[in-house]
Amino acid sequence: MTAVSMVLTLAVVVMWLGEAMPKSVALVVGLGLDGGWLATLAYERRLAAQGDHSTPVTVVGWVFGAAATGVLVTHALMGEKESVGAWLAVSWLPMAAKALWLVHALWERTSLTPDALDAIQGIQQEARDEAAVARARLRSEAVTEETRLTAVTQAGARVARVQAKTAEALAEAWSTLEKARQGEDTGRALTSVTTRVTPDVTPRWELPVWGPSEAVPALESGPALTDEALDVLVDEIRRSEVPALSYREMAARFRTAGHSASEVRLRAAWKRVA
Repeated sequence: MTAVSMVLTLAVVVMWLGEAMPKSVALVVGLGLDGGWLATLAYERRLAAQGDHSTPVTVVGWVFGAAATGVLVTHALMGEKESVGAWLAVSWLPMAAKALWLVHALWERTSLTPDALDAIQGIQQEARDEAAVARARLRSEAVTEETRLTAVTQAGARVARVQAKTAEALAEAWSTLEKARQGEDTGRALTSVTTRVTPDVTPRWELPVWGPSEAVPALESGPALTDEALDVLVDEIRRSEVPALSYREMAARFRTAGHSASEVRLRAAWKRVA
């Protein structure tokens, strides 16, 4: 675009000044305008390559671009009416070329090396892989949880059905027993096989108790062994055979002999004597 703008500007300058001076002089004037513009562009590019920037050089470059655009617009307006549209259509090329150089400079400031681009691509790929693995793990956990809940629900439903059937069977059996107890013929038959508690008095046959019963008092345990007595017993049982018995064998014989001690105290005594 810069080259096309320079050619158009040179052609317009030669056409304008060719009537008032030799065409060679007009060509030199046009080349001077294009050369100044190209020189400012080259110098600005050199500064950009060094990481530097010069505002005056940029301003001069825009002035040369504006001058070239002004030459093309003036020629379009002063020329023939048939060619006005064509010259106006190309009059924006110098400014557009300058704007593209500016965009290219901005792009170079943000350009990265191939190694940096590879590193960025690797990081992005790693992030995508981790996201895919996380999604797969979540889906797997969701499916597993759904399967577990389904299995638990089905098992609970089976247990509920069994309990319902059992309760129904027990209720039917209990109803049958109640009818048997209240029946006259059955009552006389049961009376004939029961033992009379009082003469001439027939005991009433009662249904068995179905529910909580009275607790049976626990047997009183003997007095607890002291640590010294427990150590003596453990040592005697352990040394009753050669080689000495292991802890499990000693504990089994200790309890078989009718002695009583908690597992914690028995193991502590074993550690003391062994």
